[in-house]
Amino acid sequence: MEKEKQQLSIEVARLYYQSDFSQQEIATKLKISRPTVSRLLTYAKEKGFVQIKVTDPFADLETLGNKIKEKYNLLEAHVVFSPTAKYQIITEYISKFAAEYLESHVKNGDILGVSWGTTMYEIARKITPQQVKGVEVVQLKGSISHSDVNNYANETLALFAEGFQTTARNLPLPVVLDNVVAKELVEQDRHIHQIIEMGKKATIAMFTVGTVRDEALLFRLGYFNNQEVHFLKENAVGDICSRFFDKKGNISDKEINQRTIGIELADLRKKEQSILVAGGERKVEAINGALVGNYANVLIIDQFTAAELLAY
Repeated sequence: MEKEKQQLSIEVARLYYQSDFSQQEIATKLKISRPTVSRLLTYAKEKGFVQIKVTDPFADLETLGNKIKEKYNLLEAHVVFSPTAKYQIITEYISKFAAEYLESHVKNGDILGVSWGTTMYEIARKITPQQVKGVEVVQLKGSISHSDVNNYANETLALFAEGFQTTARNLPLPVVLDNVVAKELVEQDRHIHQIIEMGKKATIAMFTVGTVRDEALLFRLGYFNNQEVHFLKENAVGDICSRFFDKKGNISDKEINQRTIGIELADLRKKEQSILVAGGERKVEAINGALVGNYANVLIIDQFTAAELLAY
């Protein structure tokens, strides 16, 4: 009799948990009462025939964040839940979190320095206008390109400025010039110098990392010749504000770096909050290099990329 009850409880459990039958449907199918179905389901759990496991992805996020924070000696590491590991989906979720993070951290009188790129544009689009006073929003690197490819630099800066009730301070120059002399001459202009100095003084900086893949935005914007692209692909793992670094976080090409308009990577280390927002398998090497170089003290990342970063 006991064995028959056990077998019946297992059959009821399979129908309920595996086949998604309702308790009434099971009762009708097996020609027993609905209360009997309920009792059999309870019996199956008590006997261990059914084991229910509740997975809390958000508890895992906190654990991942603490491990990342410890590994790279960060002030903060925020691991954001993404339902899939697809780059576009990850970008959607981490950019939303980054926008909310800025909304809660930018205060009256802050100078917010921002870079540009796809991730930054998505963050800017998601910012809700804030009631703050005296905030400055400044572009951390040049924005004009030699290509028809849209880098959304102007739109991104304008949206950040709109979100914090201020006027955008942009760098209306190519981010990389053809030679060092031209770059040095341009930076002597007092208006350009003022914008670059404002970037250095920014209390909060938010940026992402680029890769050295063929489809990397900087490569498609026409700043580099074929030889330079080949060198960067061989020697760099990524860029921040168009300054390329290797896996140890060191500048990978000093000559290109000397032609680059915008904040120096070393200046990012001096910020109260230097916030890196990045995710996706393609960016693991670049994120690791940036964190090894100590260019960020706050990281916003998804759980898939965070796990890969810990295993890197």
